[in-house]
Amino acid sequence: MFLAAPYAAARQRGDERNTFRSLYTPEYLAFKKRIMAEFAGVGPGRFSEFVRHLKIEKSGDKEQKVLAFTFDACGGKHSGYNRKLIDYLRKERIPATLFVTGLWIEKNKETFAELAKDPLFEIENHGLMHRLCSTEGRTMYGVPATRDMGDVIDEMELGARKILELTGRRPIFFRSAAAYTDELSMKIAERLGMEVVSYDILPGDATHYSAKTMSANILKGARHGAIVIMHFNHPGWPELEAMQLAVPELRKKGYIFMKLEDFSVKS
Repeated sequence: MFLAAPYAAARQRGDERNTFRSLYTPEYLAFKKRIMAEFAGVGPGRFSEFVRHLKIEKSGDKEQKVLAFTFDACGGKHSGYNRKLIDYLRKERIPATLFVTGLWIEKNKETFAELAKDPLFEIENHGLMHRLCSTEGRTMYGVPATRDMGDVIDEMELGARKILELTGRRPIFFRSAAAYTDELSMKIAERLGMEVVSYDILPGDATHYSAKTMSANILKGARHGAIVIMHFNHPGWPELEAMQLAVPELRKKGYIFMKLEDFSVKS
């Protein structure tokens, strides 16, 4: 069980300035200043995993049930790559949405380029430095957080620009580290052209549940429009085995799988 910390510990800004120095252009700094001015005086609002949530419209075949598998790649010391999981998704033709950080991209450039070219996968924004986005420095589970609005803009916008630079496509969805954010961060994401995404089903890979338990959690939570959250940057974790157990059962129940960008959504 993780222990929640009310506020992030003080940290240095040197890492992001050094690793992503080229992104802090005069144009970007002027853009950031304008965004900060637009939201000056706006309070942080509610802080939660579920400040806002995608709602999926029921359309098409009434018997058709849609589920989205999403996988995060966090970065930093957790910059591995679960190739066997990705190979399984390809073999079974399961579309998936991959939320990646700038840090993970930096350590997996060739792999990222390969994934970004595969139409089975949708690349979305998990932040530049895998910071939990809070405009007042709040955090959960000990995950490093942004300190203020400026950090939030860096995390969202520079993460998006990093993806755009390498793929030619700007992400349309954003997921904060630990999936927590506040209402002001959500408004900032909207201003930057992105929708904040949380989840419906938490199988439990990050809490080191077994594949059997993870599969059971997926099946228990499955419903039309549900979003599953797992990871693809820990090759030693049992996401593959959980998928091998859950996917056949989901298909028997009539589920099909889609990327988030293919959902018909309303907020």
